[in-house]
Amino acid sequence: MSVASVPAAGPSVTVIGLGPMGRAMAGVLLDSGRRVTVWNRTAAKADELVARGAERAATVEEALAANELVILSLTDYDALYAILGPATGSLAGRVLVNLSSDTPARAREAAEWAARHGAVHLTGGVQVPPSGIGKPESSTFYSGPEDAFEAHRPTLEILTGTDYRGADPGLAALFYQLQMDIFWTTMASYVHAVAVARRNGITAEEFLPYASSTAASVPGFLAFYTPRIDAGRYDGDVDNLAMGAASVEHIVHTTEDAGVDTTLPATVLGLMRRAVEQGRAGESFTSLVEMFAPRAAGEVPAA
Repeated sequence: MSVASVPAAGPSVTVIGLGPMGRAMAGVLLDSGRRVTVWNRTAAKADELVARGAERAATVEEALAANELVILSLTDYDALYAILGPATGSLAGRVLVNLSSDTPARAREAAEWAARHGAVHLTGGVQVPPSGIGKPESSTFYSGPEDAFEAHRPTLEILTGTDYRGADPGLAALFYQLQMDIFWTTMASYVHAVAVARRNGITAEEFLPYASSTAASVPGFLAFYTPRIDAGRYDGDVDNLAMGAASVEHIVHTTEDAGVDTTLPATVLGLMRRAVEQGRAGESFTSLVEMFAPRAAGEVPAA
């Protein structure tokens, strides 16, 4: 009997896209007792999962027909359209949980596209690598129709903990990209510091406890500055941009002396100098938020 002949009875799910993340998701779903149908453009990537009990769909249409719940683990939304575009006749009645990474605007466009073809789109933003799949302490952002999310929450919580952000399909993608903004800039600063350390004969291993100590102090700074930022307060009582610019200038000189690329700290220094030139020398470095995104006319700070 074809996989597409009859939707599976009981809890069942289709996984489309079997890169490392998709394979991890399909694996934990199988381990949980779910019936899992899989499809991938390179069919051989499904072999191990099929050996563990997954059902291999021969076509995308067959994969969509097998189950109402369809988890998409693709590179980006271009891949979504490339794979599902030719199969739009099979989308009606499906709940597409799109865990592919892209922008909030593209998530909203995809939700509209899916709705035109009779499907529901739930945006997802997975906050862990494949090794974190199946662990309840891991988390994934979701947004889109709440009823669809609640209906399939038990299955989604097999993958990771869930963090539903609201009906706007762009919100999960937005929260995900906000996290990535912090992650990648933080990790870039870490490897830059390691490069400067290495040029000075200090190994990454020797530097590790000091890097870790600095990273561990960040939550305290976030907690201190958050209410001030929301209130539109950039008091220079704890730090100020004149001091900050002087500090970063020393980092740039240390980097130059080590023969290491200065692009990263020089960019930060340039931002601080711009803010000083705008008359913010006595304000906290957090006032950079107003340079990045000035408040709109009439916009009031959060209470």
